Amino acid sequence: MTEKFDPAPEDKHAVDPKQGIRRDKAKDDELQKGLKDSFPASDPVSSTQASEATPD
Repeated sequence: MTEKFDPAPEDKHAVDPKQGIRRDKAKDDELQKGLKDSFPASDPVSSTQASEATPD
């Protein structure tokens, strides 16, 4: 009997799903802390770092 075809074999180089979940939770926790610390405010909190300005 032939082997069953697996169209999506496991990628040994892929990121561990548990690690991705932890990373997402850490970003979410930082965002929530920023929101909590800035309340009440008119400007929304950004979850990314601002880039440096380019020289003129």
